[in-house]
Amino acid sequence: MSRTHQHPFIPYAPPRVPIEEGLRRGRDFQAELEARRSVRWFSDDPVPLEAIELAVAAANTAPSGAHHQPWTFVATDDPEIKRSVRLAAEEEERAFYLERELPEWHSSLARLETDEHKEFLEVAPWLVVTFAQKHTPLPDGSLRKNYYVSESVGIACGFFIAALHRMGLATLTHTPNPMAFLGKVLDRPRTERPYILFPVGYPAGDCEVPALSRKPLGEALIVRRARRC
Repeated sequence: MSRTHQHPFIPYAPPRVPIEEGLRRGRDFQAELEARRSVRWFSDDPVPLEAIELAVAAANTAPSGAHHQPWTFVATDDPEIKRSVRLAAEEEERAFYLERELPEWHSSLARLETDEHKEFLEVAPWLVVTFAQKHTPLPDGSLRKNYYVSESVGIACGFFIAALHRMGLATLTHTPNPMAFLGKVLDRPRTERPYILFPVGYPAGDCEVPALSRKPLGEALIVRRARRC
């Protein structure tokens, strides 16, 4: 079937994986991700920059609205910047935990035993902040509107997390509210808004995580099969 395109297209014909091999890969991948946990106790052991680069390169393969890729990942191992981020984050978290009347939210977080103290922001060797771009500046000074920004950046962050886990690293999706201070600390333009703050490193030797279970597949997936005569 011939097609006429107004823009460049290239063939896409990856080798088809035999079904049993595909299922085996799927089971292996699911089992690997099943072991993933969010971590708040990190080792200060160094992590090479290449690991961050590889994880962001994986994130950069995510699909996005109109292929605008409306994300920026900012990584730092600078102790002074990490200290500034921690102090600002803890200020916001103190207001959240100690001043705001949010009983349902606080109750939901109780089993995680989180509080306003965020030492991990200084202990983890890297902090990586994902910024979402509602508009992207162009070389001529104009702004390009981006589409499905939250969805696109969320998918990219998922790829980023999976890549870190594949390399034996841990992270946490930290979202102090509000997060505008991250744009100031990391000197980002006003066209970007902080999306997620990721501390990245190896789990501490005495790391513990809450004893939680994940939603059963029967609750996460609803299947509507074709009728068979």
